[in-house]
Amino acid sequence: MSEAPRIAVAPEGTRAWIRDAVEEGGGHVVAPADAEALVWTATGGADGATQLRGVVDANPHLRWVQLPWAGVEQYAEAGVFDTDRRWTCGKGVYARPVAEHALGLGLAGLRGLRRHAAARTWGDRHGGISLVGGRATVFGGGGIAQELCKLLAPFDCQVTVVRRHPDPLPGADDVIGFDRRYEALKGADVVFLALSLTPETHGVISEIELELMEPHAWLVNVARGEHVVTEDLVIALRGDVIGGAALDVTDPEPLPDGHPLWELPNCLITPHTANTEDTEQQYLSQRIRDNVQRFAEGRQLLGLVDAELGY
Repeated sequence: MSEAPRIAVAPEGTRAWIRDAVEEGGGHVVAPADAEALVWTATGGADGATQLRGVVDANPHLRWVQLPWAGVEQYAEAGVFDTDRRWTCGKGVYARPVAEHALGLGLAGLRGLRRHAAARTWGDRHGGISLVGGRATVFGGGGIAQELCKLLAPFDCQVTVVRRHPDPLPGADDVIGFDRRYEALKGADVVFLALSLTPETHGVISEIELELMEPHAWLVNVARGEHVVTEDLVIALRGDVIGGAALDVTDPEPLPDGHPLWELPNCLITPHTANTEDTEQQYLSQRIRDNVQRFAEGRQLLGLVDAELGY
């Protein structure tokens, strides 16, 4: 039987269930100076990334670092990644609950639930679009996009996926490259954003893209707020250029009190709750257990980060 891998869990104050997951995966929790690998749990943006860089620089012997979320742009921007060790993140960990939330937002938007829920009188029964037999576009080809394609299957709608490499994706009727993204906007009833944030995808939805969308279409963002140019979105929503926007992430985030998006009747906002504390513990614990066991056995780790691409 191989020796239990020595895994550090940092920073201090990390929730107990993270340490439990490491031990359940067969690891032995030790200080970073004595560790072979590190499970990092701070999510404090640039400050957390800088803190992690300090830990890694002080412990060059670490051979693997596990990060908590799928989005790792803050670490890439801080220059944390290197090719001397393996890096893994939460890619795919929260795909199911986030895809579920995305679909819920899309259906709520198309059906006008924000307007109906806010009403204080019976009102009219006009409006509302069914997604059954309709068209959906998904930006992104990762775990969330894959789960979303599964959830869309019962609606018998035409699903187009836009991804960096147009490789086939189960459940997608058409997969196209990022260079053809404009084609995927025309005719879609709902456009889902479920892609990584990179320099190429920063501001992927701006005035141009919003103008190409259908007047009734809804934009759903469960990825990163910076994918959307907020000022352009506000203008488009005020002018009914599109049907509406359902946002679980915003730019800026948190969205300040009094921001125009809060007051727009065709904007539905949830405060980054596609993944909750409960789902985080359930799914991240499993990923940590799996990767600790894989690390011990010398197998391929899950959720690998390309240190050069930054995601």
